[in-house]
Amino acid sequence: MPFEAPDLSITLDIDVLIGAYPDRDGAPVSMQAAMHAAGVATAAVASLRAALFDVQSGNDEALAAAGPDVLPIGAVDLRDPIGAERELDRLVSHGVRAVRLFPEEQHIEPDFPSVRAIAKRATALGLPVLTGGDVRRFWRPFSGLDAVVVFLDTHFYHLGDFLIVARDEPGFHTSTRLLNSPDALETVAAQAGAGRLVFGSRIPYAEPMVPRLRLARSGLVPQDIAAVAGGNARRLLGLAT
Repeated sequence: MPFEAPDLSITLDIDVLIGAYPDRDGAPVSMQAAMHAAGVATAAVASLRAALFDVQSGNDEALAAAGPDVLPIGAVDLRDPIGAERELDRLVSHGVRAVRLFPEEQHIEPDFPSVRAIAKRATALGLPVLTGGDVRRFWRPFSGLDAVVVFLDTHFYHLGDFLIVARDEPGFHTSTRLLNSPDALETVAAQAGAGRLVFGSRIPYAEPMVPRLRLARSGLVPQDIAAVAGGNARRLLGLAT
């Protein structure tokens, strides 16, 4: 039977962006229109303006977008770790539930002191961290902190490396966005538990139907599919499940 979009509802997508990349042609795609077209009920949304131009005004943009279907996620500039620490405190005062790191966009390497400092500060504040970057390298700044981390760019070629480091780090989770091999989701569920999988699509800058179809057609049991489609993210962000 062919897959139909309504077959799987994504109750919370952990990887959605508001704003535009300056080097991409065309008008910004409507985030909410893309969400609704992809069957995403609620999204954890971070601001590209905060990542690329101005942290405070960009985070304020994300906060202003808050609503029944938008959960604002803070961003910090790892090129300014002192300012990033101050911004984390400000975000917490506004009730933000997680912080997103953009190391590739900000040209940050995992061994830069700023990454470890923000990892420590976010963990001390009780904030889960959503981070881009190659998991084979960016796991190191978060190790040994009891940090809750979602690696947004885990590629199925690197899945074995994620599973190895996750053995010692119960707070390590991975987005499903690039886990599109025939057995990637099932491998994580078997090796680490389906609770380590969090649905992410990068709407509106990536095609959401591929990870959605992969999850819908996976060999996971229905309750695990529902957990990956939003229940796990809600648990990590301290929302009612």
